[in-house]
Amino acid sequence: MEVADEGSTDLEAVSSEAESSDVAATAPADAKSAPENRATDGPFDSDEANPARPYVDLGGVKILPREGLQLRLEVEEGTQRVVAVGLDFAGSTLQVQAFAAPRSTGLWNDIRAQIRDQITGQGGTLVEQVGVFGPELVAEVPAPGPDGTPVLRLARFVGVDGPRWFLRGVIAGDAMQNEASRAAVEELFRSVVVVRGGSPMPPRDLIPLTIPKSSAAI
Repeated sequence: MEVADEGSTDLEAVSSEAESSDVAATAPADAKSAPENRATDGPFDSDEANPARPYVDLGGVKILPREGLQLRLEVEEGTQRVVAVGLDFAGSTLQVQAFAAPRSTGLWNDIRAQIRDQITGQGGTLVEQVGVFGPELVAEVPAPGPDGTPVLRLARFVGVDGPRWFLRGVIAGDAMQNEASRAAVEELFRSVVVVRGGSPMPPRDLIPLTIPKSSAAI
């Protein structure tokens, strides 16, 4: 999990910009969570994406290139498996991961609770709110600073349940405090295409990612 913002933060100030998520907190754990306009505005299923657009194909996800976007692949040290896509854009970072999910139920409500437990167990703090993608978490996550001294870094966890997949995003950097950067990163997350494929996969398995044939610098 990457949270790369080096600046000081104010969790309450950020959380005040979105609605309270009392309704989301009481939703069934297996209910799908996605914007009503997901199929038309994204994040997209591979069957919904415009085939004429010049996506960077990473296997399980496709990324739409744009000026100023830098793409990184995050690799698991032991297995050398690509486990996440890191996107640097608008002074911010966006990490995306896509997982297999059941056809009729969602994962985000349950996974959100697990993230909440993990962060609080590490001594972090968080608020749950409703944003443009639905229920989300804004957290102050303990992390080592440049000199090794522990600091709290601000990160936003968003998630969308699609058809047979779940897409998670972790946002950090300027998008946590700057409205223009936030809108740019949200649009970037919406433009992601998930390629679930037709092979059977257990729910919560990471949809395989591959190294693109083109350069990772966009």
